Amino acid sequence: MQRYRATLSYDGADFAGFQRQGQGARTVQGELEGALGRIGWSGRSVTGAGRTDRGVHALGQVVAFELEWGHGEGDLLKALNANLPADVAILELGAADPDFHPRFSARSRRYRYTIYNSPIRQPLRERYAWRVWPEMSLPPLEASAAALPGEHDFGSFGTSPESGGHTIRRVLSAGWRHSPVEGQAGDWWIFEIEAEAFLYRMVRTLVGAMKQVATGELTPDDFRGILAARRREASAPPAPACGLCLVEAKY
Repeated sequence: MQRYRATLSYDGADFAGFQRQGQGARTVQGELEGALGRIGWSGRSVTGAGRTDRGVHALGQVVAFELEWGHGEGDLLKALNANLPADVAILELGAADPDFHPRFSARSRRYRYTIYNSPIRQPLRERYAWRVWPEMSLPPLEASAAALPGEHDFGSFGTSPESGGHTIRRVLSAGWRHSPVEGQAGDWWIFEIEAEAFLYRMVRTLVGAMKQVATGELTPDDFRGILAARRREASAPPAPACGLCLVEAKY
């Protein structure tokens, strides 16, 4: 029995999240396990690097599974992609060590959140971005993001995935960039953050609070005060799931 590691990309808009749920819920894990079952897999569960929520996308979700397969890795990749739906694809696949675990072996994960800053609706863009208006300003966003790297209690921005778990996390990098949309009104605003681990809804809640800073509802000092408060009720609601993407897991 060989253990395999695969990198997935998926459009999360029509999924109830990555993790398998109750009957009738369409999930990425469920689709992948279904594809594996159609080529002879009889395992109990596929494991993933990140439990992305309903509507969250991925460019670099990493999964692992064990399979008896009598052909090459290239044939396995083709066989799985032939059995997966159009909104999920395996980008890379290879043999893994027996003790490899996508979640617990990861050194860090990187997420990207995309905002479309425009007064005019753009339905195709809004599948993968949060449309925000009024106009945003970069300097207060940069000042807010500068408070994030390092080890902090992020209790204002999320909850532990484990019952009773702590809310301290180490952020390795965080920052914003923006660019105009060519030939159209509006700008793209991209937030990227890398951390050793994340709280539940941490990235989306950080973005929700920083959006208020960027539009003048809060100041950077207010944002730092929210971080210091370490209470979930001190912060803004999470930003919509459509703008969030799991970019990569690093090992």
